[in-house]
This record gives sequence, C-alpha cells and structure tokens, in this order.
Amino acid sequence: MMINIVLFGKPGAGKGTQAEFLKSKYQLFHISTGDLFRHHISNKTDLGMLAQSYMDKGDLVPDQVTIDMLKDAVETHSEAKGFIFDGFPRTSKQAEALDTFLSEKSMQISATVALEADDDVLVERLVNRGKTSGRVDDQDEEKIRNRFEEYNNKTAPLRDFYEAQGKFHSVDGIGGIDEITHRLTTLIDGLL
Repeated sequence: MMINIVLFGKPGAGKGTQAEFLKSKYQLFHISTGDLFRHHISNKTDLGMLAQSYMDKGDLVPDQVTIDMLKDAVETHSEAKGFIFDGFPRTSKQAEALDTFLSEKSMQISATVALEADDDVLVERLVNRGKTSGRVDDQDEEKIRNRFEEYNNKTAPLRDFYEAQGKFHSVDGIGGIDEITHRLTTLIDGLL
C-alpha cells in the first residue's frame, strides 16, 4: 500500500528531523517545496525559469507551477512506496489541486500530520538554533512569532479541509526526538 503524508508543523517543530526518519523507515520520498524550487531554479529548468520570472516581478508563483514541479518529482520517483509532502499544500485550493493530481495517478493522501508544539517552547528552540546556525530569522523573537501567526492563518483552513476527509492527525511535537518518532510511527502503522 502506498503511503502519502502531508507534514505540517510550525518552524522549529522538528518536521525536517522527523521527515528524514519517516523517509527511511517507510521508503518514502520526501518532497520539500523549498528544495524543489531551489533545484529547478539552480538547474534552469523550464519550470524553474518560469517560477523565477514571477519571483523577479515580486509576484507569487502560481499554484499550477508548483503542482507541475510536484508532478515531476512524483513521476521521477515512481519506485517510492509513497511521498511526504512538506511545505505544500499551503491553502485549501492547493490541497484540492493536490488531490486532483494524485487521483489521476490512482493515489491519495493517506494522512495529514501536524506536529504540534507550544509557541513558547518553539521560540526557545529557534532562538537556541539561531545561536548556532547563524540563521537570522531564528534570532529575533518578534519575527519568529510573526512566522507562527502566518502559519496559524494559513493552516487553519487546511486543518478543516483534511478534517472533513477524516485525514487530519495532530501529534505532540514536544519531547525527545525518539518519543516524537514513536508517536508518528504508531499513527502511521495504524493506517497500514
């Protein structure tokens, strides 16, 4: 059975760490929208140049361009036992587009998993990460809280979208990495 997971989480919730683990345990291919964009733009693919043309004008890249990048990634990795979608969808419209694309491939989203964590805990995590990573966006508490606000505004409708399909799962993102991994694998094993 193919497992396709949409992974949500505020900055600092541990999405990247957990995606790596899930990828190897379940033989999934991790599709990070950010990585896809960087790949297409740096390799000057048709899609990359198209995306760049919108970005150069300061416009948002249309959903269809992002979906086409996802299609390309899914088709290129057809041997995978499933996919982890990270950073997409960000709106209900994108979620519908993703469902449509997957259904054309006789696939569907198995579950949407949100790594939930208290804002104060995450701020502390990010500020500490910023001290070692040098990431400027992790060093300013006000900017961090703005990113959380944006996340809440954007993902609230998605939560409703996937809850309506009975596919939304909330996982406690506080604790040791192994504890969180255990919570996620218990959830995913329950879907198999």
